[in-house]
Amino acid sequence: MNKTMTKGKLLTTPTRLLKLILPLPVDATHDEQGNKGEFRALAQNQDIQPLALLVHPQQPLSYLERLIQAELPSVHDRDGHEKMPSIHFLAEGSERDEEGEKKDKTDSNIASYSGLGHEGEDTPAEHQDWVRWSSSTEIGDFIRDAARGREFVIRVDGINTEMRVDVPSFNDRTHYMRLRLRRMSRNIEDLSKIKQDCDMLAHRGAHRLAQAGFAALSGWWATVYYVTFHTDAGWDLVEPVTYLAGLTTIMGGYLWFLFISRDLSYQAALKITVSRRQNILYQARGFEPQKWEALVHDTNALRREIRIVAEEYDVDWDETKDLGGEEVKEVLEKENDKRKRRKSVSGRDAAEADSKAKAQRNSESKDNKTQAVKE
Repeated sequence: MNKTMTKGKLLTTPTRLLKLILPLPVDATHDEQGNKGEFRALAQNQDIQPLALLVHPQQPLSYLERLIQAELPSVHDRDGHEKMPSIHFLAEGSERDEEGEKKDKTDSNIASYSGLGHEGEDTPAEHQDWVRWSSSTEIGDFIRDAARGREFVIRVDGINTEMRVDVPSFNDRTHYMRLRLRRMSRNIEDLSKIKQDCDMLAHRGAHRLAQAGFAALSGWWATVYYVTFHTDAGWDLVEPVTYLAGLTTIMGGYLWFLFISRDLSYQAALKITVSRRQNILYQARGFEPQKWEALVHDTNALRREIRIVAEEYDVDWDETKDLGGEEVKEVLEKENDKRKRRKSVSGRDAAEADSKAKAQRNSESKDNKTQAVKE
């Protein structure tokens, strides 16, 4: 297997882990002749299968170094003592322009960057300048910086060999994230159509209810007018009835205000009516508001995560293609704005409650001090 694999690969996984596949020149047990133990030779063995390692981007290079050392045989220093081979990680330097040529000395404080990884063009050999990275560097930071070139090098001292690994590009790093985003976007598109229909019907029903209320008031006015001026009952009978009806309406509105604990206004009544109608339609259509909010929140969080990777790789990410259109993007932005407004309102309410509680505590403290002085 090692005969056809000349370079290592750094692959992304559906999880946040990275899969590193290395074509080891030797392993800890065999040499090229199949010898084991003290009789093995430190030479290339083409029958050794590539080594696969799972690492997290936030783990340091020293962790990866120890994993590789565990798969290699020990070497001898100049004094004949056994030791583990030293592992060094090298990436192309940053003092190059976009064509791969070295910059002038006046631009030496500006790091070049492309983020194309193995998808970029080869750097001419005369312009390659390798830089060794500290083992305390996080693997993710090392990969992002190494993306200015097509590959990075893992050098093994003591065996005098090095392994070259293709650097993943932005498309590679976000492959599974973008696949998940597309799947979630399709779900949002389907659910948003159901939600939009339910919301439209709910608002239409609320407006019809308001129109019905106006029609009822008009009918009541016509009835009072007819009974007062066109019947023998007259105003003597209609006057107490209208007073009682008006008082009953005021009492009913006051009870409703106590029930909702909000301002008694047309907007409050309309909001409650629409909300109730929406819940009925959602249940009839199989739409779950909690599931919708969780899906929108996860999708926006995934978008932010991909944007962060795009900024780190210094590339322009067209999220409209992965979202499936501007409609889904508008839905996500709208729901995100609603979420921010709810947070701001709840934050103001909490601040007001805290200020009231603090004022009450201060007042009680003053009363206690006054009482203590009197005693």
